[in-house]
Amino acid sequence: MKAIKSKLDGVLLLEPNVFGDHRGFFMESYNQQSFHDLGITHQFIQDNHSLSKEAGVLRGMHYQLEPKAQTKLVRVGSGAIYDVVVDMRIGSPTYGEWEGFILSEHNKRQLLVPKGFAHGFCTLTEDVNVLYKVDELYSSEHDRGIQWNDPELDINWPVSNPILSEKDTKHPMLKDAENNFKWSEQ
Repeated sequence: MKAIKSKLDGVLLLEPNVFGDHRGFFMESYNQQSFHDLGITHQFIQDNHSLSKEAGVLRGMHYQLEPKAQTKLVRVGSGAIYDVVVDMRIGSPTYGEWEGFILSEHNKRQLLVPKGFAHGFCTLTEDVNVLYKVDELYSSEHDRGIQWNDPELDINWPVSNPILSEKDTKHPMLKDAENNFKWSEQ
């Protein structure tokens, strides 16, 4: 497994070793020892799976407040997504900055999204299966989000009129969002 650092501290793009032949391929999507060797020591306790039937579905931008904040390990089983993270850690040198990544069944990349980041994605193809591990259980009491199209963030989404859930249309802008994340220099 190879880890590629992003411009946002703690966000990692992971490339697994893929072994392919005429039958298909094999890869380890998660190996605790390999992750520990890369410095990723999160204890993932829940797996999530979403299916989006159409291209242009946007899910986000989601996060959970402390003490139920989640680190996520995101990958795509089929299809492709444009995956976006926003730094919400108050005091961070990159607070309010975002970065986008293409994850697909073809590139087999995974994205590690640490606590303190809002996360969302837009489907680029039909029938997209997104699978992700989290290190904290879902908590409706701590579940929050920010607007996908916040003009101050100016995220360069691949769609202008995405397919959204009702919930995702009602999130506040980053400046108005409830946020208890603090940045600390490691």
